[in-house]
Amino acid sequence: MASRRALLVEDTPSMAMLYSKLLEREGFTVTVARTAEAGRAGIESCNHDVLLLDLMLPDGSGLELLEFAGRISPDTRAVVITADGSINRAVEAMRLGAFDFMVKPFSETAFVASARNAADAKLKTGTGASQESATASKNFQGFIGNAPSMNAVYERIEHLGGSNATVFITGESGTGKEVCAQAIHSVSNRAKSPFIALNCGAIPTELIESEVFGHLKGSFTGAIADNLGAARAADGGTLFLDEICEMDLNLQTKLLRFLQTSTVTPVGATRPVPVDVRIVCATNRDPATEVRAGRFREDLFFRLHVVPIHLPPLRERASDIMILARHFLKAFAKEENKALHDFDAEATARLMAMRWPGNVRQLENLIRMITAVHDGEMVTASMLPPEVETGAIVPSTTLPPEILPEVTEPAIPPSLAGRVSALIGEELAEVERALIEATIDSCGGSIPKAARILNVSPSTIYRKKEGWADRDEGRKARA
Repeated sequence: MASRRALLVEDTPSMAMLYSKLLEREGFTVTVARTAEAGRAGIESCNHDVLLLDLMLPDGSGLELLEFAGRISPDTRAVVITADGSINRAVEAMRLGAFDFMVKPFSETAFVASARNAADAKLKTGTGASQESATASKNFQGFIGNAPSMNAVYERIEHLGGSNATVFITGESGTGKEVCAQAIHSVSNRAKSPFIALNCGAIPTELIESEVFGHLKGSFTGAIADNLGAARAADGGTLFLDEICEMDLNLQTKLLRFLQTSTVTPVGATRPVPVDVRIVCATNRDPATEVRAGRFREDLFFRLHVVPIHLPPLRERASDIMILARHFLKAFAKEENKALHDFDAEATARLMAMRWPGNVRQLENLIRMITAVHDGEMVTASMLPPEVETGAIVPSTTLPPEILPEVTEPAIPPSLAGRVSALIGEELAEVERALIEATIDSCGGSIPKAARILNVSPSTIYRKKEGWADRDEGRKARA
């Protein structure tokens, strides 16, 4: 395949060098221009696949250069780079035909993904094709979107059609792990048999063994009838164990035995029962970290981690944001009998500037809220909640209440002042990070629980974690 061509217009030498190296590592041939004048010459001299454009240039406006590129090289997809807070400029860039825009600071992963998406869209549509066709919705077994990272997921799922191998799905909350599990079941030779989903984090520890393996009547207080259990209910089909890292260690031992013997012993029974199921499991944690911390059995991890699938967060598939938003808008407008059918340029820019810590689920809930309380033909920026208007993260109140369990806040120990004195001389940012990470660890990796203890919104912790990741990546790149 021919190398993809990128024209990078960036006036800061260090940033131009960093961006170039990232793009070249991805297989791009990169031309760098450090002024608007050099950018115009680059646009005139070669038909690039993607134009990556900083809006703040020393000798002209990036918006003027974007408009020039639209006239001279209309097939080139443009990704504009703007500083945080300059959303109005991003809105204007979208009106001028920008394919995507990125608000600083952003991660290296997000930058490369945006460039790749833009270049692939240009190559797919070919000369004369419109951006609309480049961003047309693609449906695959319940998934919506055509970002390259998602196409790789679709291909992996299709290749699993004739397999019975165990699949381990990872990804942040709201990325569609159950949709992925259902898709794996639907393309398999077990599609006509049951698909049973069990959330290991939503069932009390004392009941989860019964829920997975079943129980006999009278085997414990409250067992008023036999319970088949999820494993036997899925016999011949697929058993999906969501939030597998939330499973109690004692039950992990029994799950390992089940995987090794293909039999289950219901609570209260003395004889094992043979069961034929395909296991698909998922977690929003890092399973390797859970193994190192002793919260997840290493032998069970290796037994389950046969075919891994990672679902990318929405911020790393930015080209799908508006595809998903329009899909949800169409569905909810029909449900609510509303005339809303699209988003204006400013609303589009503000939605694309969001970090979306709740991923697809958060976007879906937001569009549902807009459709329920507003009417008209176009979704405008005025219809968006204040948090979206300012480009901030929608607070955790939009998340389902069941993931915000009650947590008893510990009393502040009287020796706190003495212990704080030992931290004098340390950087405040590092002390804050250490405290937050230690609190998350003490809550078994649960950010909502940690947020309750620290008396902050979960979205605050998600935002800080993203900032730490970006800084860590930046340090690695400079090393």
